[in-house]
Amino acid sequence: MSAPARTALPFDLMLFDLDGTLVETAPEIADAVNDTLTELGLQPATLEQVTRWIGHGTRELLVQALAARQGRSADAVRGDAGFAAAEAVFQRHYEARCGTRSRPYPHVVEALQALRAEGVRLVVVTNKEARYTARVLQAHALESLFDRVISGDTLPVKKPNPLAVTDSLLRFGVERSRALLVGDSSIDVTTARHAGIAVWCVPYGYNMGEPIEACAPDRVIADFGALMPAALQAAVTAVGS
Repeated sequence: MSAPARTALPFDLMLFDLDGTLVETAPEIADAVNDTLTELGLQPATLEQVTRWIGHGTRELLVQALAARQGRSADAVRGDAGFAAAEAVFQRHYEARCGTRSRPYPHVVEALQALRAEGVRLVVVTNKEARYTARVLQAHALESLFDRVISGDTLPVKKPNPLAVTDSLLRFGVERSRALLVGDSSIDVTTARHAGIAVWCVPYGYNMGEPIEACAPDRVIADFGALMPAALQAAVTAVGS
């Protein structure tokens, strides 16, 4: 694919994490986790606990939930012959819950629409499985705003492996210096560092209970208002002055 004309903005490609960055999904994920734990005869988890488990995909989230409630190690849960059955229970509950209690964060829709109007290529890069990613995006009418959606099972590897980023750079013909990853966790920061692109993070997402500042992204932004074209231009001008 030939390289696109540069936009008037500092970035031609922007990649976004989903859970905790674009959309607040923890409440409905917690609902599905607790539906599952209850069906399995286990005590429910708190929203805070579930929030700490988000980031590595739903399978690993379930592993952490079962480990916490059964008093076992994560490795023991993963190796348990009964885990597949528990995972099927969770999948059933999450498919029912997906999109029911999530919501886009402030300024997300407006920023994406404005960036798209400026010609910026927009990509979702999430570790959530594709069937759940699609449900969340569709529930909030976000799917049409993206040029590409890369879920945890789209490619052979997922974040923090940089393949989703490097593949998008090649697909859209964008230089690394003209790409930005926007996320909420150490996983996103590590992904961007491995890919050699800039990374900005929001402070309100799911970073396993740690402040995002500790992960040293290039910038911490209050919300997606900082990604509106005028704000991006102003930020670059301020840095260059």
